[in-house]
Amino acid sequence: MKKRDFIKASVLAGLGAAIPNTKSFGNEIKKEKIKNWVWINPGEEESENELNQKYKSFRAAGISGIFFEEDIEKHFIIAKNNGLETHRWIWTLNRGEKELLEAHPEWYTVSREGKSCADHPPYVNYYRWLCPSRPEVHDYLEQQARKVLEKDYVDGLHLDYVRYCDVILPVNLWDKYNIVQTVELPEYDFCYCDVCRSKFKELKGYDPMDIEYPSQSPSFRNFRYDNVSRLVNRLSEVAASYKKPITAAVFPTPEIARRIVRQDWTNWNLSGVCPMIYHGFYKEDVSWIGEAVREGMRWLCGKFPIYAGLFLPDFKSNEELKQGIENAMKNGASGISLFGNVNDEVLEVLKSVKS
Repeated sequence: MKKRDFIKASVLAGLGAAIPNTKSFGNEIKKEKIKNWVWINPGEEESENELNQKYKSFRAAGISGIFFEEDIEKHFIIAKNNGLETHRWIWTLNRGEKELLEAHPEWYTVSREGKSCADHPPYVNYYRWLCPSRPEVHDYLEQQARKVLEKDYVDGLHLDYVRYCDVILPVNLWDKYNIVQTVELPEYDFCYCDVCRSKFKELKGYDPMDIEYPSQSPSFRNFRYDNVSRLVNRLSEVAASYKKPITAAVFPTPEIARRIVRQDWTNWNLSGVCPMIYHGFYKEDVSWIGEAVREGMRWLCGKFPIYAGLFLPDFKSNEELKQGIENAMKNGASGISLFGNVNDEVLEVLKSVKS
């Protein structure tokens, strides 16, 4: 699987301790050296010489570490030899492995229409979301995390797709899917599986299927926020047991994350967070990058650092990319994380603004 295939199609350590002390971490953030990151889907085709040149140039431009989507050991080793941190980037709740689907179709989320994404995935075929209400899902994901963290060439764990399915897509994707989502539609509203319904009824005394206007129910929203938060904080404890940091790729602001993917990332115990501030997806200009960082900083209150996620195809020029990086840094980001083609021109831009 490749990171956000439908997103790409629509538009064309440095982290130190494992879990920060949330009571005292605010001052540490201010003193910490800037850290920059890159999301990479590594391949086998590049030679060792090519990788050495590539990762050496990354380090020289001010990049501190790599989030690797695949476990290809030579990439990790060569990156480490060039002074970079190597973190394994994993898909968390979006898990469509054939073996898992066949063994546990009951683990997958169910829409308000009553359809399971195990056999009726929304939007795209690979959207197969595990239900975070289920203890067995937590157990399974802990096992997957341990398999990653036990490897000595892995410096940390990076979580992606740690949320529910998008009940509303970013506005720039509506045309691609010929959909208008000004309201929450039942076929994209998850999860109403038997476990979720039973647990929510035990908590509140009524079935979430009986809520007349589910989009306006704070209780059911909080129920889903808490399911994901419990999972993340459990994985954080696992990472801490290996003395390795844990980060996450999340939606761009706390408000957007809660509203469209039930993701309450400001209440997670992390070493750092990479909000995907992909301004083009929301039809915003480059200045919005700084605004999004500022909102995240206000909510976090110094709990852990923000590394602003930038989507390179969204930038119309190198000057605009420079402005985006500067906007992030001026508003409190501890660095950036880049997704896209990190070529020599991008590295030169990064050099021109690094501190």
